[in-house]
Amino acid sequence: MKKVYNLGVIGLSPGNGHPYSWAAIFNGFNKEEMAKCPFPVIPEYLGKQDPATMRIEEGKVTHIWTQDPDVSKQVVRASLIENVVEKAEDLIGEVDAVLLARDDGENHLKMARPFIEAEVPILIDKPLTDQAADLKEFARYYREGKKILSCSSARYAKSITDLKERNDLGRILTASGVTPKYWRTYGIHTIEAIYAVMGGGLESVQNVGRHNEEIVHLKYADGRHAVIQAFAGIRRGNLTFYGENGTASPSDPDAFFQFKAMLRSFIRMLDTGAPSFDWRETVEMAKVVIAGRMSQEEGGRKVLLKEIPA
Repeated sequence: MKKVYNLGVIGLSPGNGHPYSWAAIFNGFNKEEMAKCPFPVIPEYLGKQDPATMRIEEGKVTHIWTQDPDVSKQVVRASLIENVVEKAEDLIGEVDAVLLARDDGENHLKMARPFIEAEVPILIDKPLTDQAADLKEFARYYREGKKILSCSSARYAKSITDLKERNDLGRILTASGVTPKYWRTYGIHTIEAIYAVMGGGLESVQNVGRHNEEIVHLKYADGRHAVIQAFAGIRRGNLTFYGENGTASPSDPDAFFQFKAMLRSFIRMLDTGAPSFDWRETVEMAKVVIAGRMSQEEGGRKVLLKEIPA
């Protein structure tokens, strides 16, 4: 008989409806109440799923906390959650693991710390953090054996995993990606997709853009490159890899598939005690986010990743 984990979801940040969608992937959803979700794309892609197969049956979101009790109650009705708690820490002792569904990395350590120290496994929305001091703390917790998973769902896009398995571009020399919104919150999607295909080993990051129009050069220690642009004024982005034998522009708008694969990966970590990819990648990707912010704040200085301790 499969173990079913009781999960708690916490947090809600502007422009981010993950509590609705992540809980629905475990619990199912109420169609009429989900239609009231303030993020129309969520009921749209949930509505396309087969109710008989959409759920991850090894988990159930039983508790929720957000900053706004009225929002919490709305998510409860939409995503079939049983309990609203007054404080995030009230989840300790009530659930087997926690989903931290905010994407503002500067707040992640503060919100995650009570659960980490209470030995409650936690999935932290991307990016893990955009603060150097907080990254050092997260790395210490991981070395102590705490169960932490943080990643972008872009890692699990079908087109990204297919490209990695196909491996028909030869050695990839550079990649170019453009993302809407902001480097600190959305740059990580493109960073993670690049890592999933090209791997780690970055040496430096240089941000030659400006606020809300950031152009970031990533240089690998072995001479490869990538350039990521994060522009707040655009609606959609893209990503292209350039190899010795050809180019590829993976595109996969299936957010539901990506989220479900990411959440399954978290369940596997609960089962096995270990993440499905190397924690050092998570640390290095957080360093890239931090270095891009540092570079922009310091007039476009090239920041070496070794400057950021972890």
